[in-house]
Amino acid sequence: MPLITVTMSSPHQTVPAKAAVAAEVIRLSTSILGKDPKVTAIIVTTVPPEDWFCGGRSLAEQKLASVWLDIHITDGTNTKDEKAAFIAETYAAFGRLLGPLHEESYVHVHDVRDDAYGFGGLTQGRRYIARQLVAPAADAA
Repeated sequence: MPLITVTMSSPHQTVPAKAAVAAEVIRLSTSILGKDPKVTAIIVTTVPPEDWFCGGRSLAEQKLASVWLDIHITDGTNTKDEKAAFIAETYAAFGRLLGPLHEESYVHVHDVRDDAYGFGGLTQGRRYIARQLVAPAADAA
């Protein structure tokens, strides 16, 4: 049930539709991190390249794109290797989507405690407990 925010900027003419960006992020979070796309929320925003600065110069001046992606996941649900693969593959995917990326493009995976994160009014910890209580009853049937 990750919440993913994507902020992106590109001086290139062929910037993909936000729906295409969301679809690629869903693909990556599902295939690499094993997240359920039915409970994944994505917010995509764009920033004009003349308003995004890296190293004191705008992306428009440098003719480079950039991205900042934040993903919040429940702590302990993914390994270091899975998170490293997600970061590397997300960076590569945005290079394909937006054109050449500035090195100052970021993917930030937030491991959030299960008692401090949730959706629909329930923490992930409570959802885990509820699943555990249902599982023995189902096994007994």
